[in-house]
Amino acid sequence: QVQLVESGGGLVQAGGSLRLSCVASGRTFSTYTMAWFRQAPGKEREFVAVMSRLGVTIDYADSVKGRFTISRDNAKNTVYLQMNSLKPEDTAVYYCAASRVGGTTTLMYAYWGQGTQVTVSS
Repeated sequence: QVQLVESGGGLVQAGGSLRLSCVASGRTFSTYTMAWFRQAPGKEREFVAVMSRLGVTIDYADSVKGRFTISRDNAKNTVYLQMNSLKPEDTAVYYCAASRVGGTTTLMYAYWGQGTQVTVSS
């Protein structure tokens, strides 16, 4: 079992930056692949970024490549999402998720945070 708590969302103008954090409970954080997903109003939850247990494997959605950076600190049980050059279409609730398996689909993730709202104004 792992519990996830996101923070760092907010309102930002287009072109701005935000850094999301997700803190996990428990002693097994380093055994999970961690990912970020997002869900905009009226849309399905979509993959944003993923990082493997030791950070060797990283992947991003095409829509955020070159603008977002995922990182993790296993000593702090925390995964981050640095978001730069934000666009209005990045507006969504952002969720972190943990998986023993990994991947880019929601079905592969058993543990989810409550989400943090990111709003980008034009």
